[in-house]
Amino acid sequence: MLENISQIAIFIMGVFSIFLISNKNKWGFVVGLLSEPFWFYTSIHNKQWGLFAITVVYLFVWSWGIYKWFKEE
Repeated sequence: MLENISQIAIFIMGVFSIFLISNKNKWGFVVGLLSEPFWFYTSIHNKQWGLFAITVVYLFVWSWGIYKWFKEE
């Protein structure tokens, strides 16, 4: 059940974050960051350690985007 919820959240939030960013909307970074717990759950649950590593990188990238768009405005 949690895996299904996680997959749905990853799909919806992933597409929405990219849509927002492509329209130069800073909230896309926030949506992307909010999707990270679902990515972590999925990667750990399925023992996909490469996905786990890229999720850690994305965590920093989303955070950097938030810093750049919100802090430096």
